[in-house]
Amino acid sequence: MKIRRLSTKDQDFDAALKALLAFETAQDDKIDVVVADILKDVKSRGDAAVLEYTNRFDKTSASSVAELEIGRAELQAALNSLPESQREALQAAADRVRQYHEKQVMQSWSYTEADGTLLGQQVTPLDRVGLYVPGGKAAYPSSVLMNSIPAKVAGVKELIMVVPTPNGERNALVLAAAAIAGVDRVFCIGGAQAVGALAYGTETVPQVDKVTGPGNAYVAAAKRRVFGVVGIDMVAGPSEILVICDGKTDPDWIAMDLFSQAEHDELAQSILLSPDADFLDKVETSMQKLVQDMPRKDIISTSITDRGALILVESLDEAIEISNYIAPEHLELSVEDPLVMSKKIKHAGAIFMGRDTCEALGDYCAGPNHVLPTSRTARFSSPLGVYDFQKRSSLIMVSSDGAQKLGKIASTLAYGESLQAHARSAEYRLK
Repeated sequence: MKIRRLSTKDQDFDAALKALLAFETAQDDKIDVVVADILKDVKSRGDAAVLEYTNRFDKTSASSVAELEIGRAELQAALNSLPESQREALQAAADRVRQYHEKQVMQSWSYTEADGTLLGQQVTPLDRVGLYVPGGKAAYPSSVLMNSIPAKVAGVKELIMVVPTPNGERNALVLAAAAIAGVDRVFCIGGAQAVGALAYGTETVPQVDKVTGPGNAYVAAAKRRVFGVVGIDMVAGPSEILVICDGKTDPDWIAMDLFSQAEHDELAQSILLSPDADFLDKVETSMQKLVQDMPRKDIISTSITDRGALILVESLDEAIEISNYIAPEHLELSVEDPLVMSKKIKHAGAIFMGRDTCEALGDYCAGPNHVLPTSRTARFSSPLGVYDFQKRSSLIMVSSDGAQKLGKIASTLAYGESLQAHARSAEYRLK
């Protein structure tokens, strides 16, 4: 496994860093063409198209989409079938995620001006949300919790989950998570056809207001295309971790923290920043040693070789500056006083503070959401949360006295924009 070494003293460091971070987010044109055709077909033929694609891609033999729905009894049975340790861990994670997100609920508010005019904001939940969950080789019960619990806390009335089940194989952990999270309906469909079914609605799958959840390139392309018909959470890129360490943490710990993202897939990115050159050497030694026993050794090795780096910085302040440029999905501050350092962080999806706070805890059970902005989008985006499942309506109730003042202001500005009907509409209320 080759591990890239960079130093901020290198003359070409800025160019090297940009090259390291570069990731082509534009979708493959061939994938986009395929997805466009599938969505068009689902929109026009509904259940028939969804059934055809599901049977073809997932190698199933269902005779109707209704046959692909999983009832509550089966979800509960899946939960009951788990070993006690798994069931308790899933419940504990769900409880922590729910407790954290309950603090995010936005409230309606209003105020009344002296002349009696009332202004405010009314907060309401979305009616129905669709949750996409990867299937097949991947089993992500944690993603079920992270997407569905904030929606339920927000007050979403109906949560529809779709999950592909290649060869008819249903993952008990995923179904158990749906039971714990209170998912209302579950369909065994996936891919672009599942996104299309949620976005447009079919005879069996109800149309939703928003689609959330991770998926492959076809799912990502489909989410891009249906945005506007429905809302989406984000189109996420490969997973990322950036670690800032002062050189005083066990190098084996840091090496495994870097592996925790590298094992996701070959495009994942793991970067370490430290002002201690000897520590970087120790971490590299640890990585070369520990990777040998990792079940996903090949994926980790490719990820680290292609997109990973150990970077020598002149100081922790310089590390902070580089971190704010990278705007990582996951940022670990493995330093003496992480709380002080965190105040200087402007851009990061989630900040993990202290030597004992590994990123993996955030993936599963710390409480905050693990659906985070990637590919430097943390510069302008936030983690998934309750606020993504609530919306705001402005409240305006102008009193008769207020209409006299506001009418004149509006009329003046409307004439300035050559919108006479706007102006006269306001002027009609003037006494």
